[in-house]
Amino acid sequence: MEISSRVRPIPTLPIPLEAMSWRNLNVFRHNQRGPDFYLECLRYAQFLWLRELPARAILCLDRALGADLNGSECCLDEFPLPYAALAEMLKESPQEVFIGNPRVHFQHYADRLGPPRKEVRKWRAWACWAITRTICPDLPADPKHDVIEPKTEAIDENLKTLGHPNESQLWKSALK
Repeated sequence: MEISSRVRPIPTLPIPLEAMSWRNLNVFRHNQRGPDFYLECLRYAQFLWLRELPARAILCLDRALGADLNGSECCLDEFPLPYAALAEMLKESPQEVFIGNPRVHFQHYADRLGPPRKEVRKWRAWACWAITRTICPDLPADPKHDVIEPKTEAIDENLKTLGHPNESQLWKSALK
Protein backbone atom coordinates (compact mmCIF):
# COMPACT_ATOMS: atom_id res chain seq x y z
CA MET A 1 0.00 0.00 0.00
CA GLU A 2 1.57 3.26 -1.17
CA ILE A 3 1.73 6.13 1.32
CA SER A 4 2.97 9.69 1.13
CA SER A 5 6.43 10.49 2.43
CA ARG A 6 5.24 13.98 3.49
CA VAL A 7 2.77 12.89 6.16
CA ARG A 8 3.15 10.43 8.97
CA PRO A 9 0.36 8.18 10.21
CA ILE A 10 -1.99 9.65 12.80
CA PRO A 11 -1.11 7.68 15.97
CA THR A 12 -4.68 7.64 17.32
CA LEU A 13 -6.07 6.03 14.16
CA PRO A 14 -5.75 2.39 13.07
CA ILE A 15 -3.49 1.59 10.13
CA PRO A 16 -5.36 0.09 7.17
CA LEU A 17 -3.93 -3.22 6.04
CA GLU A 18 -5.01 -2.86 2.43
CA ALA A 19 -6.22 -0.33 -0.10
CA MET A 20 -9.63 1.13 0.70
CA SER A 21 -12.41 3.01 -1.08
CA TRP A 22 -15.88 4.38 -0.34
CA ARG A 23 -17.12 0.80 -0.73
CA ASN A 24 -15.61 -0.05 2.66
CA LEU A 25 -18.15 2.23 4.32
CA ASN A 26 -20.96 1.57 1.87
CA VAL A 27 -21.36 -1.98 3.22
CA PHE A 28 -22.75 -0.39 6.39
CA ARG A 29 -25.48 1.42 4.49
CA HIS A 30 -28.20 -0.91 5.76
CA ASN A 31 -26.41 -2.37 8.74
CA GLN A 32 -26.13 -1.12 12.26
CA ARG A 33 -23.45 1.54 12.54
CA GLY A 34 -21.76 0.34 15.70
CA PRO A 35 -18.16 -0.55 16.57
CA ASP A 36 -17.30 -2.16 13.21
CA PHE A 37 -18.50 0.90 11.35
CA TYR A 38 -16.61 3.17 13.74
CA LEU A 39 -13.33 1.34 13.23
CA GLU A 40 -13.79 1.21 9.47
CA CYS A 41 -14.37 4.98 9.39
CA LEU A 42 -11.16 5.50 11.36
CA ARG A 43 -9.20 3.14 9.07
CA TYR A 44 -10.52 4.88 5.97
CA ALA A 45 -9.68 8.29 7.47
CA GLN A 46 -6.09 7.10 8.01
CA PHE A 47 -5.98 5.65 4.49
CA LEU A 48 -7.10 8.98 2.98
CA TRP A 49 -4.76 10.96 5.24
CA LEU A 50 -1.77 8.89 4.13
CA ARG A 51 -2.66 9.71 0.52
CA GLU A 52 -2.69 13.44 1.33
CA LEU A 53 -6.47 13.78 1.15
CA PRO A 54 -7.10 15.54 4.47
CA ALA A 55 -10.48 17.06 3.53
CA ARG A 56 -11.89 13.61 2.78
CA ALA A 57 -10.18 12.13 5.84
CA ILE A 58 -11.90 14.73 8.05
CA LEU A 59 -15.26 13.72 6.58
CA CYS A 60 -14.53 10.14 7.66
CA LEU A 61 -13.89 11.38 11.19
CA ASP A 62 -17.37 12.97 11.06
CA ARG A 63 -18.83 9.63 10.15
CA ALA A 64 -16.96 7.92 12.99
CA LEU A 65 -18.27 10.50 15.48
CA GLY A 66 -21.79 9.61 14.34
CA ALA A 67 -21.40 5.89 15.03
CA ASP A 68 -23.89 4.30 17.39
CA LEU A 69 -21.63 3.72 20.40
CA ASN A 70 -22.51 4.00 24.09
CA GLY A 71 -18.95 4.56 25.34
CA SER A 72 -18.32 1.09 26.77
CA GLU A 73 -17.10 -0.52 23.54
CA CYS A 74 -13.60 -2.05 23.66
CA CYS A 75 -12.61 -0.32 20.42
CA LEU A 76 -12.75 3.03 22.23
CA ASP A 77 -10.00 1.91 24.61
CA GLU A 78 -7.51 1.66 21.78
CA PHE A 79 -9.06 4.22 19.42
CA PRO A 80 -10.92 6.93 21.37
CA LEU A 81 -13.28 9.36 19.69
CA PRO A 82 -11.13 11.12 17.06
CA TYR A 83 -10.84 14.63 18.48
CA ALA A 84 -7.03 14.28 18.75
CA ALA A 85 -6.90 12.85 15.21
CA LEU A 86 -8.74 15.90 13.89
CA ALA A 87 -6.37 18.24 15.72
CA GLU A 88 -3.35 16.47 14.29
CA MET A 89 -4.75 16.54 10.75
CA LEU A 90 -5.38 20.27 11.03
CA LYS A 91 -1.85 20.88 12.35
CA GLU A 92 0.02 18.54 10.00
CA SER A 93 -1.76 18.93 6.64
CA PRO A 94 0.70 19.94 3.95
CA GLN A 95 -0.11 23.52 2.95
CA GLU A 96 -0.43 22.76 -0.74
CA VAL A 97 -3.08 20.03 -0.38
CA PHE A 98 -6.81 20.75 -0.34
CA ILE A 99 -8.32 20.83 3.15
CA GLY A 100 -11.31 23.03 2.38
CA ASN A 101 -12.66 25.09 5.25
CA PRO A 102 -13.33 22.71 8.15
CA ARG A 103 -14.64 25.60 10.25
CA VAL A 104 -17.49 26.20 7.80
CA HIS A 105 -18.01 22.47 7.38
CA PHE A 106 -18.50 21.88 11.10
CA GLN A 107 -20.60 25.05 11.46
CA HIS A 108 -23.00 23.83 8.77
CA TYR A 109 -22.92 20.23 9.97
CA ALA A 110 -23.78 21.14 13.58
CA ASP A 111 -26.67 23.34 12.53
CA ARG A 112 -28.25 20.99 10.00
CA LEU A 113 -28.12 17.52 11.52
CA GLY A 114 -31.13 15.26 11.71
CA PRO A 115 -31.78 11.92 13.41
CA PRO A 116 -30.45 9.53 14.60
CA ARG A 117 -28.69 10.76 17.77
CA LYS A 118 -29.09 14.35 16.57
CA GLU A 119 -28.16 16.13 19.81
CA VAL A 120 -24.95 14.28 20.60
CA ARG A 121 -23.82 14.47 16.98
CA LYS A 122 -24.57 18.20 16.93
CA TRP A 123 -22.42 18.87 20.00
CA ARG A 124 -19.61 16.71 18.64
CA ALA A 125 -19.68 18.79 15.46
CA TRP A 126 -19.50 21.98 17.56
CA ALA A 127 -16.59 20.41 19.47
CA CYS A 128 -14.77 19.81 16.17
CA TRP A 129 -15.63 23.36 15.11
CA ALA A 130 -13.99 24.66 18.31
CA ILE A 131 -10.87 22.57 17.67
CA THR A 132 -10.71 23.95 14.14
CA ARG A 133 -11.11 27.55 15.34
CA THR A 134 -8.31 27.06 17.86
CA ILE A 135 -5.84 25.41 15.48
CA CYS A 136 -6.76 27.35 12.33
CA PRO A 137 -7.89 30.75 13.65
CA ASP A 138 -7.58 32.39 10.23
CA LEU A 139 -10.29 30.24 8.63
CA PRO A 140 -13.38 32.41 8.22
CA ALA A 141 -16.90 31.48 9.26
CA ASP A 142 -19.67 31.45 6.67
CA PRO A 143 -21.14 34.98 6.91
CA LYS A 144 -24.26 33.86 5.00
CA HIS A 145 -25.06 31.12 7.52
CA ASP A 146 -27.09 32.66 10.31
CA VAL A 147 -26.22 30.53 13.32
CA ILE A 148 -25.37 31.23 16.93
CA GLU A 149 -21.90 29.85 17.56
CA PRO A 150 -21.75 28.27 21.02
CA LYS A 151 -19.33 29.15 23.79
CA THR A 152 -16.74 26.59 24.86
CA GLU A 153 -18.58 26.13 28.16
CA ALA A 154 -21.78 25.10 26.35
CA ILE A 155 -19.92 22.56 24.23
CA ASP A 156 -18.23 21.16 27.32
CA GLU A 157 -21.50 20.89 29.26
CA ASN A 158 -23.31 19.18 26.39
CA LEU A 159 -20.50 16.68 25.84
CA LYS A 160 -20.61 15.88 29.56
CA THR A 161 -24.40 15.46 29.48
CA LEU A 162 -24.88 13.73 26.11
CA GLY A 163 -21.51 12.18 25.31
CA HIS A 164 -19.54 9.22 26.53
CA PRO A 165 -17.87 9.13 29.93
CA ASN A 166 -14.70 11.26 29.72
CA GLU A 167 -15.60 12.57 26.25
CA SER A 168 -15.34 16.13 27.46
CA GLN A 169 -11.78 15.50 28.69
CA LEU A 170 -10.83 13.93 25.32
CA TRP A 171 -12.12 17.00 23.56
CA LYS A 172 -10.43 19.47 25.90
CA SER A 173 -7.11 17.65 25.45
CA ALA A 174 -7.39 18.04 21.68
CA LEU A 175 -8.47 21.66 22.05
CA LYS A 176 -5.20 22.64 23.78
